[in-house]
Amino acid sequence: MKLYRTPRGPVVRSGSTVRLLEGVDWDELTNSDDVTARLNEAVDGSGEPVDSIDDGDLLAPIGTAEIWAAGVTYYRSRSARMEEASEAGGSDFYDRVYDADRPELFFKATPNRVVGPGGHVRIRGDATWNVPEPELTLAINRRGRIYGYTIGNDMSSRDIEGANPLYLPQAKVYDRCAAVGPCILVADEAPARQTAIELRIQRHGAVAFEGTTSLEQLKRDPEELVEYLYRDNTFPAGCLLMTGTGIVPPNDFTLRSGDRIQITIAPIGTLVNDVA
Repeated sequence: MKLYRTPRGPVVRSGSTVRLLEGVDWDELTNSDDVTARLNEAVDGSGEPVDSIDDGDLLAPIGTAEIWAAGVTYYRSRSARMEEASEAGGSDFYDRVYDADRPELFFKATPNRVVGPGGHVRIRGDATWNVPEPELTLAINRRGRIYGYTIGNDMSSRDIEGANPLYLPQAKVYDRCAAVGPCILVADEAPARQTAIELRIQRHGAVAFEGTTSLEQLKRDPEELVEYLYRDNTFPAGCLLMTGTGIVPPNDFTLRSGDRIQITIAPIGTLVNDVA
């Protein structure tokens, strides 16, 4: 089933049944002992019937939780990061972390820096090489249990990151640096390994770039990433964890204001955002 966040409250869709959980707090719901059971109760009649879900009303499916991200989890991202950092002398860092036991994990965004479906993401004013990073994103409760999956766009300033690996926070964390949505697919298991992640960037109505990868290319196990993230760390409202990207536009491509970014993971849906 799918869980959406709207101004009136959480909305659950199961098949053709759509129910509003008016007045239910998002953080309380997603950190309950059994999210699936709570949503089944709503589907079975405790929720208010809703005719349809208006995409224009959707908020980012996040309450007060933080967003974190994993890096160098796909071979393609390893290669891209090595290329961008080569002049700074940091290229071998990414080769080493790709094969290391410990994954790269970094803070990505607080909720106020996140936009939802249809929202405008930003590119930094002091960057010249900016790309979206389409990622399967884990929805994790405060106890470290994955209860669902969504789509994430980890906006990145590659020129800043490439100048020096220590600049990673500036390349990743800024206002409207991330988008998530359109919903959380609440499920006990991750989408199948053959599931495709598709990226399309449109500019002036034409396709400026498109690419596809699959979860088969994800080197790290989601449970492994969560275990490392929750070591000596607490998340009172839970956490969203982006799992890395396997699609990287060519080096001569950079986002421009007005571009439209579409990321599709079929079991979840399509996340659409324009660049401010």
